Amino acid sequence: MAGITAGVATSHVPAIGAALDNGKAGDPYWAPLFAGYEVSKRWIAEAKPDVVILVYNDHASAFSLELIPTFAIGCAEQFAPADEGWGPRPVPAVQGHPQLAWHLAEKLILDEFDMTIVNAMDVDHGLTVPLSLMFGQPAEWPCKVIPLAVNVVQYPPPTGHRCWKLGQAIRRAVESFPEDLKVVVFGTGGMSHQLQGPRAGLINAEFDNAFMDRLIGDPEGQAAAPHIDYVREAGSEGIELVMWLIMRGALDERVRVVHRFYHVPASNTAVGHLILENAGS
Repeated sequence: MAGITAGVATSHVPAIGAALDNGKAGDPYWAPLFAGYEVSKRWIAEAKPDVVILVYNDHASAFSLELIPTFAIGCAEQFAPADEGWGPRPVPAVQGHPQLAWHLAEKLILDEFDMTIVNAMDVDHGLTVPLSLMFGQPAEWPCKVIPLAVNVVQYPPPTGHRCWKLGQAIRRAVESFPEDLKVVVFGTGGMSHQLQGPRAGLINAEFDNAFMDRLIGDPEGQAAAPHIDYVREAGSEGIELVMWLIMRGALDERVRVVHRFYHVPASNTAVGHLILENAGS
C-alpha cells in the first residue's frame, strides 16, 4: 500500500530560482542559503520518493482573479514550467501521477473537501523552486509530482485548521491507494515577508522560529491560530505558512527532525526549511 514517509517544508522565493538559473548560486549573497540545502539534497537522494505531493500557491500563472480555487489538485500527466513574465524557468517539465492524483481527488471530495480538479495547467516558481532546492538541476525530476495549489493570495484563504485537517485527509487517501508507493509531502511558501505598503521587507525571525517550533511539537495548537496572527506577525504574505500545516497534518503526531534551516535574507524575505520524518504516534 502507498504511504507517506516524510514531510518537507520550504520557502519558494522566486529570486532563488533566478539565482540558480543564472549561475549565481555560488555568489557570496546566495552561497549561505544554498549551503543550507546540501543536507536536504543528500537526504532526498537516499529517501527516493516515488511521488511528491507538492503544496504551493499559484502566483497568477495558472489562475487569476477570474478563477480562484481554494484547493486545486493537478491530475494531468505533465505540467510545464510557467512563463511568469520573463520566460519559463529552464527546468524540466513536471511529470504527474494521474492515477494517484485522481484517487486523491475522489477520496478528498468524498471526505468533504471541495477540491478543484485541474487537468491542464502550468506551474510557476511556487512549485519549481522547492524542487530545485531539493533535487538540484537534473535533466529530469527524479520522481512524479502531484501539484496541490492553495489560495493564499485572495482573501479569504483557508484557515490553518482547515489546512491541518486537509493534511490528515490526504494521509488517509494515500494510505488507501493500493499501489506500493513511497510518498513525501512538501508544504511550501513563507516565511515572514510583505511585498507592499509601509511594512514592505518585514522579517520577523522570532515569529518564524517559534512557528517552526510549534509546527514540530504542537501542530494542532498552531493550526488554531487565526489569519490575523500571521498577517500581524509575519506580514501579508506570511499567510502562506498555513500551507506548511497541510504537510504537517499528513504526518504522525510525533515526528523526528532530520534537518532544520533558517536564513535571512533571500531577496526581501526570510527562508525557512524543515525535513520531518514520521516517528510513530
